Amino acid sequence: MSLAGQGAVAIWHDIAPEGRPDFYAWHGNEHMPERTGIPGFLRGRRYVALEGSPEYFNLYETVSPATVSGPDYLSRLNRPTPWTVATVKHFRGVSRSLCRVAATFGEGQGGLIATFRYEVDEQGADRHRVRMAQEVLPRLAAAPGVAGCHLLIADEAASSVDTEERKARAEANLVPRWIVLVESWDDEAPFAALCRGFSADAVFAASPAVNLYRLQNSRGKLPWSAA
Repeated sequence: MSLAGQGAVAIWHDIAPEGRPDFYAWHGNEHMPERTGIPGFLRGRRYVALEGSPEYFNLYETVSPATVSGPDYLSRLNRPTPWTVATVKHFRGVSRSLCRVAATFGEGQGGLIATFRYEVDEQGADRHRVRMAQEVLPRLAAAPGVAGCHLLIADEAASSVDTEERKARAEANLVPRWIVLVESWDDEAPFAALCRGFSADAVFAASPAVNLYRLQNSRGKLPWSAA
């Protein structure tokens, strides 16, 4: 389905073995409710990799790009809960992008999602964005088994702000600039084949980083107040 708003937070990460026992309880019982309780945050989703790394992909949909760079979200990032501090120190290989939704298509939400992370030369960025929005993604959205597809473009400056929560992690994060998300309600094998074909599309100047995930948890807007 089309994304719920015009902004998004996209996060990929692994987790050290010693942090795994507490991760799911923290993420489901505290972190997702906290994030979706922030004004302008509409929905959060957590996915786990079908194989390979990064193991987890998290997507938060927001009203606008201003939401993800605004004071309410920044306040939470600079006041992480004790449980958050104890958990995120085990995160590894983090990539995190605060994005605007440049294009979004679809009729539903799929249980599978593929993420494509890549770079575009600045001189060709506008031309690439228009081609993706007007030609490539509408064609992809019409493919069998595709529930939705979306183009996200990161705000590199906003994504790189140094916050207390980022300091609590063991390492700095990467900022993927261009992101395509493809959702599917198909079986894994045909979806993987479709994604392999799309990753070879001439629209990409270089091979994108491609990962396939299945949905573990989805949470909409609910009242919540952090301790």
